[in-house]
Amino acid sequence: MSDMVSADSGNTRAQGSEDRLRAALDEANIPTLVMVLAHLTGEDKWLSEPYCPKRGKPLDDNDSGELPENIQQEIRDAVLKAVTAYRQGAVSPAQLAPERVAEMLETAIVEEVPSEYGPLLSEELGLVGRDVDMPKTTPGTGFRVLVIGAGISGLCTAIKLQQAGIDYLVVEKNASVGGTWLENTYPGCGVDTPSHLYCFSFAQNPRWPRYFAKRDHVYEYLERLADEYTVRDNIRFNTEVVSAEYDEGNQSWRILTRDTDGTEELIEPSALVTAVGMVNRPFIPDLPGLSDFSGPAMHTAQWRDDVDVTGKRVAVIGNGASAMQLVPSIAEAAESVTVFQRSNHWAIPHPNYHREVPENVRLVMEEVPFYAAWYRLRLLWNFSDRLHPQLQIDPEWPHPERSINAANESHRRFLTGYIESELAGRTDLIEACTPNYPPYGKRPLIDNGWYRTLRREDVRLVTEAVSEVRAGSVIAESGEEFDADVVVFATGFKTLQFLWPMQIRGRSGRALREMWGEDDARAYLGITVPDFPNLFIINGPNTNAGHGGSAVISTEFQVRYVMDLLSRMFEHGVSSAEVRSDVFWDYNKELDDALSRSIWVHPGMRTYYRNDAGRVVVSSPWKYIDYWERTRHADLGDYILEH
Repeated sequence: MSDMVSADSGNTRAQGSEDRLRAALDEANIPTLVMVLAHLTGEDKWLSEPYCPKRGKPLDDNDSGELPENIQQEIRDAVLKAVTAYRQGAVSPAQLAPERVAEMLETAIVEEVPSEYGPLLSEELGLVGRDVDMPKTTPGTGFRVLVIGAGISGLCTAIKLQQAGIDYLVVEKNASVGGTWLENTYPGCGVDTPSHLYCFSFAQNPRWPRYFAKRDHVYEYLERLADEYTVRDNIRFNTEVVSAEYDEGNQSWRILTRDTDGTEELIEPSALVTAVGMVNRPFIPDLPGLSDFSGPAMHTAQWRDDVDVTGKRVAVIGNGASAMQLVPSIAEAAESVTVFQRSNHWAIPHPNYHREVPENVRLVMEEVPFYAAWYRLRLLWNFSDRLHPQLQIDPEWPHPERSINAANESHRRFLTGYIESELAGRTDLIEACTPNYPPYGKRPLIDNGWYRTLRREDVRLVTEAVSEVRAGSVIAESGEEFDADVVVFATGFKTLQFLWPMQIRGRSGRALREMWGEDDARAYLGITVPDFPNLFIINGPNTNAGHGGSAVISTEFQVRYVMDLLSRMFEHGVSSAEVRSDVFWDYNKELDDALSRSIWVHPGMRTYYRNDAGRVVVSSPWKYIDYWERTRHADLGDYILEH
């Protein structure tokens, strides 16, 4: 009798699980389900009429695939049947060749995807491993890597070093992991990249609660990563690197660290990886009178949780990404908000920005094989290289002052129309908010209700910079005075001062800061520099894909390159690798030439991408596939080697 009860109970649970999944599939994305079907069954029919999706609205997920309801239901029923068979071991997923992956993605997004993308897409899909095969011969106990920073790039580096069995230590200036996602707690803080792209390909998160995650969700993801991959024990918190000097005699680095108690320690690793990111050190302008301000004054990245803006007059200096998230989030509570805008920005409306991911969709993400991966792959294409050609200057284009090619002009018309519709009837705000430079010349922002917030009677936009701060007010350049109880700096970061304030000296004793100057950092592949053996920079100069995508993806490329170089060093008994000067300069000349044909050199705007001399220091000119190919394998021939 007990066996019969047990069997009945198991059948009931299985039926309950199937019923829940059947209900959940009603809210799933149809183009993604079509990919799942083709992948699980290997049947070509799902990639052709009547099942292949039709093109949807721009930026929209196209959940219905623009298909009739009866066809959508047939797809859902087929997915349920295929998943049940998969769980029972009755079907095996199709073995997808790279060109097949590109072909399937093309069907899902109803847009051409060149077959050359197949290998990269296969990696992102998890069909091909991205990890480096380490040689059987290990570097021994004497080889140790020091990683600076436990944010996104530091955690990625630590995880891959640990998986490879390489001895390492991470030093982190904060009390926990997370980097910028630990430090930034201002109201409204979140990602402007789709959540399902803002995670590692090897650690995807099917449980994101929002399509664009808020700060707490990202921080929780990074905390969970540190625990699941057991790297926390190798992180020394509350510790900063003061200086680093290369010791040529010992072929190692001499790293001076200091903890919050002032205790200093000398660490001598074989290799040094900086993973401090570009949005790590806030920029606060040196305004006259700031020290005399009687109320709280803080940068968005140093938000004080003890400050309540309810009923307060808040002055926000700056109108970039953090301001666009902050101001709509506090306007309701504050007595008034005054925004000081030195230059305006293009902002993009996105239908998913404020949407929560329904519980049923999260269930599908977890329960349906390959669903989360294919959904992510569609995002990867839509938010990355498809935009790249539109940011290249057409030298024959007749209106270079306002756009750089026909597609860019189309973006301008659409975004201008959006601003005018949001600010209808407010010609003063339309004039103040509409940029006179091409779209994507600066980092495009996602509208968080910014324009509608500016229409409020208790919000004022001042199109001037700030010249002075007094005890209870802020003075604009025109001399007009604005009362303020709280001052918030939404003024960005020291993005051009890479690795500041650390003092790093190479083989010759010359400081990296001397080689770069204050704002002209260069590196081979954005990763390594002549005279600095075994120094690897993650998210270094010219690695920010200005055309979109996710910083997480390029981080994986760079970490894989470092791991591949270490692997080749171990295999050939190399203890030290320093990039050749000719390789370094050839790469940078090619890079500067490519950037000279891109939107980021347009003279119509000021941007943190460029230094005072006009050279683009932050943005990468490469498409993802180009940078992936360049960083896929390390060539020891590019380096001066010591054994």
